[in-house]
Amino acid sequence: MDSKSFRRLLRKESTPSEMRMWFILRNRKFGNYKFRRQHQIEKYIVDFYCHELKLIIEIDGKVHDELGQSNYDFIRDEYLKSLGNYVVRYDNEIVYKWPENFLADLEKLIKELNSCN
Repeated sequence: MDSKSFRRLLRKESTPSEMRMWFILRNRKFGNYKFRRQHQIEKYIVDFYCHELKLIIEIDGKVHDELGQSNYDFIRDEYLKSLGNYVVRYDNEIVYKWPENFLADLEKLIKELNSCN
């Protein structure tokens, strides 16, 4: 399967938390920033990406708590950061059950990123 087909499949099989996040971010509804969903950056596909902010948002389920996945995530994040991106991870449950918590955190983070530019 090529990467375009794989990204399309990921979008089609989004988790409820990813769907909620996309509803919030899409069409410039969050701070007028353009976010892409299941965006490829070199060999990695990230959940959400804003080019203007160079911000990557990952929504993590329980599998990311496992040691092997956690190590992979760390290496992946460090590589993406080396390209000049900022990576933030939110837990599935927080995004789905308490969106106001992660939204407040995300707003604060975007203000910080804007103040650095």
